[in-house]
Order: sequence, then C-alpha cells, then structure tokens
Amino acid sequence: MNTNVIVIGGGPSGLMAGIAAASHGAEVLLIDKGDKLGRKLGISGGGRCNVTNAKEIDELIKHIPGNGRFLHSAFATFSNRDIIRFFEDLGIRLKEEDRGRMFPVSDRAKTVVDALVGKARSLGVCTRVNHPVAEVLYGDGRVTGIRLRSGETIGCDAVIIATGGKSVPHTGSAGDGYAWAEAAGHTITELYPTEVPLTSREPWIRSKELQGLSLRDITLSVWNAKGKKLIEHEGDLLFTHFGLSGPTALRCSQFVVKALKQSGAPSVRLTIDLFPDKRADELFAESLSLAKSEPKKAVRNVLKGLLQERLIPLLLSKAGIDSDITFDNIPKQPWAELSKLLKAFPVDVNGTLSIEEAFVTGGGVNLKEIDPGTMQSKLTDGLFFCGEILDIHGYTGGYNITAAFVTGYTAGKHAAELQHTH
Repeated sequence: MNTNVIVIGGGPSGLMAGIAAASHGAEVLLIDKGDKLGRKLGISGGGRCNVTNAKEIDELIKHIPGNGRFLHSAFATFSNRDIIRFFEDLGIRLKEEDRGRMFPVSDRAKTVVDALVGKARSLGVCTRVNHPVAEVLYGDGRVTGIRLRSGETIGCDAVIIATGGKSVPHTGSAGDGYAWAEAAGHTITELYPTEVPLTSREPWIRSKELQGLSLRDITLSVWNAKGKKLIEHEGDLLFTHFGLSGPTALRCSQFVVKALKQSGAPSVRLTIDLFPDKRADELFAESLSLAKSEPKKAVRNVLKGLLQERLIPLLLSKAGIDSDITFDNIPKQPWAELSKLLKAFPVDVNGTLSIEEAFVTGGGVNLKEIDPGTMQSKLTDGLFFCGEILDIHGYTGGYNITAAFVTGYTAGKHAAELQHTH
C-alpha cells in the first residue's frame, strides 16, 4: 500500500496535521497504537479541553517558556485566532474564561475530540487505531514509509511524527517517536518533567496538616542558592500530602528542576506571598487593629478574619507566638515576624513528581534540526515533527495545546505540498 502522507499519533497535533494535509489535497493515513483517537485531548483542561488561549501572539509566546519563539513562523501560518475560527466553523462555540483560556461552551472535551475526528474523516483521512508502528523507513536521505509491528510496510512521500512526549503515558505517549527521530540523525535534548507537582520534606507537609488546603490569588516565587529570585507566578496553590500542586506550583516546576540541577543542593527555597497586594507593614497594622477590636479573644481566633483557619497554627508557631494570647500580650517583634511570613512563607522543595506524572515533557527533538516555517527535518526530506515530541513546552492554560495545533497544522500543510514537488 502507498499513500502521500502518514501521520503517526492521533493526539491534538496529529489530528490537526491530518486535517491540514487532507485539506491541502493529500491522501492521508493517520495511524495510532491506541484503541481511540484524541485520548490526551479527552482529559485536558480537567476533561473540559482548553482548546487555546486568546492572548496576543507576543504574550502567548511568553507563556511558552520552552522555546516559544521558535513558533513565530508557524503562528504566521496558523495562529490561535485561526484555531478559534477553525472550531467555530465546525459548529463548536467557544467561551473565554480567566487569563484568556478558551473552552467549548459545552464544557466537554468529547465535543472537541469528536469534531476533530469527524472533520478528519469528512476530508477522507483514513484512520487506523490499534496499529503500533515498529519503525519509520528511510533511504537516500529521505523518508520512504513505515513498517508496522504486524510486519506490514506502507510507502509514502512524507511522515509526520506526532507521538507526544513521555508524560501521561496511560494516554499512549510513551516516547516512541524519539527513537525514530534518532534513526534519522536527530538529537533529543534532555527530557525532564514540566508542569508537574512539587515534592517537599517539610515536617508540616509530611504531617499532612495542610493537605487539601487551597489558596487563591497568592504569588509563588522560586529562589536560587544565591538568594536571587528566578521566577514568580501569581494564581492558586494547593497543598498535598507530598508537597505543592495547583497552577502556580506547576508553572514554577521547570524552574525548580533547573535550580536543583544547577546548585546540586538537596532542595530549593520557594516563598508564598499570601497577600500580593499588601505590604508587610500594612499587614502588621491591619492584624494588630483586628486584635485590638476584640481584645478578649485569643489571637488564633482573631486571625480567622484575615487568614484561612488551617494556616493559623503553623504561621503562629513559625513566628514564635502562643496561639492563646490576647491583644494585651502581643509581642511586637514576633508579630512583625508574622507579618513578614504572610509576605514570604518559606517552603523547601526537594524535587517534583516523575516525568510520567507531569502534564508536559520538557526537552525533545532539537529545534536547530527543524525548519520553523514548515516543521520539516533539516536532515531527512519528507520527515516532519509536531506537538510535544519537539523541544517546546508551555505553561498550562491552553499554551501547549496551541503549540500542538499550530505545529500540527504547519506540518500537515507543508507535507501535503511535498507531493506536488515530487
């Protein structure tokens, strides 16, 4: 059997690549080793599928700290605005939520998966599931086809590898594509987990006293060994039985990984600012006047007006304040210490969960070996890459899926155009 374009991997980038190739006149075979297409899409955005982000391109690229600038040319071909238009043309209404995140009005990822698969089929994309690929075949510096594990070989003009990274392996992304890239001479930069919860050995984490507590609108900062701030992220945070999770922790995770590696130290210091909009002296005055207004009350009860109840005993003990004292006995120095803690509560973090438990894989096919305008390999004609197998990663919030759709569309369009030149 022969075809023009073979897409390996039926995730967001693979589906979009298949659609783009078929809509530009190619005969397309989309092949996936799993039993259904779009599995990772189906669980994204908490099962609601955050299809893209509505921010301006420059802002969007800032939210893809892992080589986002590489995407400038691809955005010129197919931007986040085009993604929105694409889904609306398929009859899927989208809505914008906080921080530019775009969701289907249905709030169901299945709507998005069904629309993509339906669009691919309506364009004549031939799909095969439960068909693991054994190898990509090369000859004379170009792609010649693929061989399936069943032994069947299929010839083609172009292969698009859209197999994902090593994260969330239960959806099928186990890193299969890296070996096929290396067989074509590509280098894979070091893989590491990003957008991943953080682990800590702090005694109060181990005792689970804050487990399940969620903080809203805080700022989380990562510091290097020299006391320089590497990054800060504002948003929500969740305490777990092993450490920290929630959007701010996930966004800080790649900086934690890098800081640990650079320093070689067993842990890295993070601080939580519980009141990003207030100064320590304001908090000192505010908390003191709160205590003054109810002078007979124990400070641990007074502070409920300011803080989440479960945080209070830990903060008071760290500041060295007896939780039963009343306003008359408040010691000035420890109370000032408490105000400082509200602005910079320290958490020593010793690492992250594994790459398999991460939302996104850092590292991948080296971008120096990929043409940014087409997503084609600079080493092997007819070989294209898109999605998370590339060394591109963004924060959660619609950025990774945007990169997947944009690189997928670009790869598909240019793979289809190859057949006209041969």
